[in-house]
Amino acid sequence: MIRVLIVDDSLFIRTILRDMLKGSPDIEIVGTAVNGIDALEKISELNPDVVTLDIEMPRMNGLEVLEALQGMKTRPKVVVLSTLTSRQADMTHRALRLGADDFMLKPRDVPNVRGIERELIQKIKNLVSLPRVVKTPGIRQNNADAVVLVGSSAGGPPMLDTLLSALPSNLPAAVVVTQHMPEGFTASLAERLNRISALPVKETTSGDILKAGTVLVSRAGYHTVISGVYAPGGRNHGRVIHSTAPPLHAVRPAVDKTFASAAKVFGPRTVSVILSGMGSDGGEGTLAVKTAGGTTMVCAEEDCLVYGMARSALARNCVDKVVPLKDLAREIVRAVNRLEVDHG
Repeated sequence: MIRVLIVDDSLFIRTILRDMLKGSPDIEIVGTAVNGIDALEKISELNPDVVTLDIEMPRMNGLEVLEALQGMKTRPKVVVLSTLTSRQADMTHRALRLGADDFMLKPRDVPNVRGIERELIQKIKNLVSLPRVVKTPGIRQNNADAVVLVGSSAGGPPMLDTLLSALPSNLPAAVVVTQHMPEGFTASLAERLNRISALPVKETTSGDILKAGTVLVSRAGYHTVISGVYAPGGRNHGRVIHSTAPPLHAVRPAVDKTFASAAKVFGPRTVSVILSGMGSDGGEGTLAVKTAGGTTMVCAEEDCLVYGMARSALARNCVDKVVPLKDLAREIVRAVNRLEVDHG
């Protein structure tokens, strides 16, 4: 049983979170707190496994709570709950630097808060179940000869935890993750994923060269376009170009932009994966990967919060495999290893 303490100055939010979390048979709500001072007292008294922490609260805010927790010998895992503003994006990044373990975006519209239930429960379970990752220092990353493209939206972040934590540090391909997310929050997502992945993870910067054994998270507010870099031997390598072209499917970054541009550069050395997500983004991109001779996968519907993006790809008859989330990392490694054999 996972013992959870809810910390928020809003009675409404505390009540909603309690109702959502107590629906999970694996979670026990041990208490609630109305501000940071109350939270520290309850943490000491109740010894929770996980704390959901609001950032902006009276008397003592969430950042001050995290600073205080740094001095504790044993401390709970902390999920910071953030609202969708640029100020909160900056504070969320600071919270992760201060030791928060994960973050969750609260909808602007209060009636939609219940929509985060499944994702929040999965995040809490991930915090206590994901193994501690030890990165291998000093590995020199070569320019990638192959690329793994991952697209996701609503419900995607907990799935990215599971997928990236299972990929090996010696993966002979670059990984590019395009996750629909408000501007300012993808830096926090990359920092969070970097902690749990054996592969180094960072947010994209325009001009980044795709390196084998590394993960790039598309920066929100820009399309991540992959352009070709000529290399001796006839195999093009890839470079990230940030594009401010209009949003596609009402989002920027769009999965279709990344998938289609990477397929032009890497051709049959491309592996694409669609996770949970609303809408049709990713369908045309998956078709572009398949047309270029690449390998295409979508996650199984039962593992996805929303199946719109995967269904968009399936409707185009361009998906090679439908894979359960627990098997995705293994299937990606197999696909990349086959590329080495077929094109080595």
